[in-house]
Amino acid sequence: MAVRKCPECGDEVRGRADKRFCSDDCRNVANNKLNRDSSALMRNINNRLRKNWRVLNELNPSGKFTTTRNRLLSKGFDFTLFTSIYTTKKGAIYYFIYDQGYLSMEDDKFLIVKRDT
Repeated sequence: MAVRKCPECGDEVRGRADKRFCSDDCRNVANNKLNRDSSALMRNINNRLRKNWRVLNELNPSGKFTTTRNRLLSKGFDFTLFTSIYTTKKGAIYYFIYDQGYLSMEDDKFLIVKRDT
């Protein structure tokens, strides 16, 4: 029977026939290397989404609030990132970051709403 080697450290793998790594540490290191590039991108996007959500949540504690584009921008809001779009029957387009959303209105005003969960 051939000796199986850990692909991460080269030590002998003992145990089940389908076991690939010699230890949990080697398995974790290998998986972290595999996912490193995409994780950094996703982590940065998720951090920016969280920041957007915190801005909306801070301005909208009661569930409905009107504010201006400049106020959102001054707090670091990024209009290019959102998690979903909701279009009403009348054609109004709400952009949501998780449960907090906003609707663009006239004169650079925005209606901030909270979706019932």
